[in-house]
Amino acid sequence: MTDQDREPTAHSGEPHSRHDDDAAGAEQQKNPATDRLKVISQWRPWEPSEPAPYVLDSIDAHGAPPEDHGPTPVAPPAESAQIGLEHFTDPGRRRMRAIARKIFFNGLVDRTITRRVERKPGAEVLSGACVVVANHSSHLDAPLIMSSLPVNLRQHVATGVAADYFFTTWYKKLFTQLVFNAFPIDRKGAGENRGLSRKLLSAGIPVLVFPEGTRSKDGRMREFKVGAAALASSIKVPVLPVALIGAHEAMPRDTSWPRRGRPPVVVAIGEPLTVRENESTVAFNERIQATVRSLYREYRPLIDQ
Repeated sequence: MTDQDREPTAHSGEPHSRHDDDAAGAEQQKNPATDRLKVISQWRPWEPSEPAPYVLDSIDAHGAPPEDHGPTPVAPPAESAQIGLEHFTDPGRRRMRAIARKIFFNGLVDRTITRRVERKPGAEVLSGACVVVANHSSHLDAPLIMSSLPVNLRQHVATGVAADYFFTTWYKKLFTQLVFNAFPIDRKGAGENRGLSRKLLSAGIPVLVFPEGTRSKDGRMREFKVGAAALASSIKVPVLPVALIGAHEAMPRDTSWPRRGRPPVVVAIGEPLTVRENESTVAFNERIQATVRSLYREYRPLIDQ
């Protein structure tokens, strides 16, 4: 072998053959650890695997009829009625909920979406009992709202959930109570728990409800049922309107996980509303709906920023 067949190595300066280079290269190519390293180095978790969906300009359904979700299942009153006021006021339970929420909300929700929170001045100083209402089109809605409320509301808010879905098995009930401080609602309005929300408000606990009754299939807001407006009117507590912008596109109905790429979501919290003198429940309910739609229109441009 001539000197021309030899080249110095980069490290030792000792000569070796081109055959040795080829063998080393072949061995490196077959090395599983090297292959995995290449895959990891090429992975970009922040890059979406699908085009970002266009967020609706308006959630106004323009007179569209209520969506057909089939017959509403009957709630299990015997199981759900076993929840009392102590579940929401006990200091030990509150500490457990605070830990569970921090893990779930901060560890999961904020790692899957890009959130922006906007609050009106009146919302910042609100405390005590109130009825929080919002448009409903995603499983992200409740955790987004609860973790976006001002601290003085966030720590105590209880969420009304469908008894016929979340209170049918022990593990669903345990999870929703622990994380969402949930209380059951019979969507037909005839369950044994219809007075529990009144008891919570009377005890100074804010409640979160979705007056549409169920999640929207297309992201557009349907007519609010009058229950939330009637509840706030009868106990003389304010209603806190919230508009969720982009939540439906981030995690549409019938999906089990948010879209990849951390899609943007805006949580817009408006000024508290109180029933006016001689204002009917129907009129108050319409004013609440109009405010949620207005918040959506006002803050929708933030999605594109």
